[in-house]
Formats: sequence, structure tokens, C-alpha cells
Amino acid sequence: MINCQWIKSVLKHRHQERIPYNFMFSPPVKAALEKHYNTVNLNDFLELPVRMISLKNQKPLYADPETFGPTIADEFGVTWSTNELDRGSPIGNCLTKDSLEGYKFPDPHLPRRFEDIGSWCISQQGNYRVIWVGDLWERATFMRGMENILLDVALNQTFVQQLLESLTDYILETLKILFDKFDFEAIALSDDYGTQRGMLISPQQWRQLIRPCLKRIYDFAKSAGRDVFHHSCGNVIEIIPDLIDIGLDILHPIQPEAMNPFELKKRFGSSLTFCGGMSTQTVLPNGTVDEVRRTVKQLKNEMGYSGGYIFEPGITLLADVPLENIIAMIDEVKQ
Repeated sequence: MINCQWIKSVLKHRHQERIPYNFMFSPPVKAALEKHYNTVNLNDFLELPVRMISLKNQKPLYADPETFGPTIADEFGVTWSTNELDRGSPIGNCLTKDSLEGYKFPDPHLPRRFEDIGSWCISQQGNYRVIWVGDLWERATFMRGMENILLDVALNQTFVQQLLESLTDYILETLKILFDKFDFEAIALSDDYGTQRGMLISPQQWRQLIRPCLKRIYDFAKSAGRDVFHHSCGNVIEIIPDLIDIGLDILHPIQPEAMNPFELKKRFGSSLTFCGGMSTQTVLPNGTVDEVRRTVKQLKNEMGYSGGYIFEPGITLLADVPLENIIAMIDEVKQ
């Protein structure tokens, strides 16, 4: 079975003898694994069935300060710190007041954004190809700052709605180009809604402000025959029925510190595919090799039963995880 068929079968909740897997590596971890395995193409070496690419942005996901300096601005006008270990942090808002007056959104049609997509789609034929298309609520938090946007939700929902709808329009324009020009299987949104204890805003506020925008995006993707992959860190269990209702296919990354993956499987496993579940806060950075292997086996056996599961760590692997634990995880999940 080729990789794309493998994932499609999992999404249809058909039982698999082998559980598919995916990994996201920060630059230090990627470099360490390339050295360990003596490869320059980690994705092919690990035979990842899921392949991912992002549109080319003014700020790369990982902006090395040696190349970009201590700060960098993205195309929306948000200033970020740079860091050789991770993606950095948004430190300068582009919207200093609760108004879009005078603000100009970036042009979604810039050719630069799509220049690598066509060759990538061709080179990854046979794999399950996912294109990251942006963020919605998360982008609003970058543009306004977390504290400000939470106050806006409480005091000026009209502005929040206007901002989210404008960001939705930007994403939809992006999707029109992608669907018209390129062959691939799924879109991915990165849009964190939770802390490890619960939602950043109430489920009712989420349903009023964010769900309608997500539905527009999901509906458009489905009308073009694409699946929807959605990343949200934290505890979002209260809105999982909503995500299923509007058509989500894959929920990521299922942090076990925030939500019990086995409970999610029991409650929603017949309607949703979960991607993630491996602890990046306890087991991977602090556990023994044997503990890592036992956890991987449990996830494969209990989450992978009857399909609907793709193994992955609960977040991008950072430099705090010992190399021997990463190698043990990879070795165990590929068996």
C-alpha cells in the first residue's frame, strides 16, 4: 500500500496492521538525526507517509538570528524575536488598537508565497501531501497580542469578528490559488485554542466568533476534495464535537498533558482521526528508553485500533529530548 492510500484508509477508520506516523523536528533535532542516520533527506529515510510544506513567508518558521538578526517582521507586520532553537516569539503587535482602520492586509496572491509548491507536490507524489495554509485566531493573537485580544473578546466582539473574517478571506484567497494550481491531499491550519487546563476563550465565544470562520474554510476545502488537518495545542475537548460537525478530518497534536488520548479515542474515535499523543513534556525528555518504547506500544495498540490514528509526539521535538529517546521512539513506531 502506498503512503497516500495508507493514510486515506486510516481516515476511513479501517484497521491497519501498521500504524502510520509523523514527526516534526526543530532544527537542532533534525541536524542531530541527520548526523546519526547519515542522511540529508530525513523524511525519505524515515519513510514518513505524511509530507508537509508551508507557503513561503517573509518570516521563516525558524529564523536563525545569525541570518536574520535578533528580530524579524512577518508579512502582517508582527515583529518576532529570533532563536536558533525554536520559532521565536511575537514581541511587537501590528494592531495597537481595536480597529482595522488604516491597516492593510498582505496580498495573498504574491507569487513568492507559492514558488516552491508545484515542484514539491510533484516530488512527493504517492505520499499524503499536506500544505499549511495559515492561522486564524492564532494570527489574531499575534497581531493584537494575547492580552489585548482577550480583552477585545470581552469588550469589542465586533472588532474581533471583523478581524477574524478578514483573516478568513485571506486564507480563502490562498486556497483558491492552491486548489486551482496544485495537486495535493489536505490543507492544515495552525490555530491554538487551549491552555493545558482549558480553552483560552469560552466555548460559547469560540462558537460565536471562530466556528463560522472555520466552517467557511473547511467547506471550501471539502468542496475541492481536500481533507482538513487542524493543529490546536491545549485542552480543546469542549469543542471537538463542533470540529467534527463542521467537517474536520484530523486533529493534532493531542497533548497527553492536556487531554487523555485514550478517552478521546473512546468518545470521538469513530468520527475523527487523531494525530499525536506522545508526551513531549515527561516521557520523551525525562523517561528511559524502555519507558519510551512502552508508551509508543500503548499508543499504537489502543489508539491505532480500528484506524483513525497517526502516531506523533505531542508537539515539535525540541533539543531537550535525548537523542536515544528519539531513536527508540522512531524504531518502535516503525515496527
